[in-house]
Amino acid sequence: MLNDIIAQIRSYPGLTRKRDIYRITNILQTVTDYGDTVADFGEDAAAIYYNGEYLLLAVDGIWSGLLEANPYGAGKAAVMASVNDIYAMGGRPLAMVNVIGSPPDGSLDEIARGIRKGCEKFRVPMVGGHLHPDTAEKQLSVAIMGRASRLLRSNNAVPGQDIIFAVDLDGRGYQCRPVLSWDTNSGKKTPQILERLDVLPRLAETQLCSTAKDVSNAGLLGTIALMMETSETGAHIDIDRIPKPESFTLIDWLKAFLSYGFVLCVDKQRSARVMELFKAKNITAAVIGSVLPRRIFTVGFQDARETLFDLEREDITGIARDSGLQNMPV
Repeated sequence: MLNDIIAQIRSYPGLTRKRDIYRITNILQTVTDYGDTVADFGEDAAAIYYNGEYLLLAVDGIWSGLLEANPYGAGKAAVMASVNDIYAMGGRPLAMVNVIGSPPDGSLDEIARGIRKGCEKFRVPMVGGHLHPDTAEKQLSVAIMGRASRLLRSNNAVPGQDIIFAVDLDGRGYQCRPVLSWDTNSGKKTPQILERLDVLPRLAETQLCSTAKDVSNAGLLGTIALMMETSETGAHIDIDRIPKPESFTLIDWLKAFLSYGFVLCVDKQRSARVMELFKAKNITAAVIGSVLPRRIFTVGFQDARETLFDLEREDITGIARDSGLQNMPV
């Protein structure tokens, strides 16, 4: 069973599609900072130091398969993914813009209605964008700006820390290939949604935690792998300890795009307090593993233990690769 889990995670498109990111970052690495950049590639959002705080910038593009199958749902998802990126950095959103491409098939209005619904739900304004009204296929990207007084990063995990998974299990699943998703926002009112998200900046501001990442299309284990790659550390995850809804099979849950799911690396003496803050907002939070000094990502399940990724020899994105490390297929 464990070997099957490993094979499916290593070949999951939500993760393997990231293997060419290094081709972009290598070309652009000389222009990432002209004096005020604090965080750039590899983070959920870039952070620019400005006037005593951090301005956050992020952008998300939606898979064409989801756009084709459900333009309205894709519009909502684009807003949600962008909002989560800001909160994952310890910030709060300010505003968004979009780029939409659509053939003349009527889908443009559905995409826009989905975006509107997302903005209403998260109370983040959509203030501009760019339209291509005559593309061959549907396209959608949303960029967002936020602000933070303290940051949560995904590249500063420290060996010995607990890895905590915080997730809302009160939801329902959708399968819209190639995306498996767990929706926890439908049916909930805006104040409740924002209260739960605000736990993240509160953790940053009280210095209970400084490392976090939201679980997006790479799935839970893929997201942890990305975090360990950029932190240049390893991890061990006990799959048996991962909270899961009964309606999902284990492998589908490990691949799912979560509307509320965050991975945090926390000093052991602070883990209980961090989990209490999530649980106070009806969010399930559990220690599912630990950060290791050696760049090996292992997983355990039902008394078996195997290597998922050897990050000393292979890349996920290649962003943190040492000079001379060769990109290897995931």
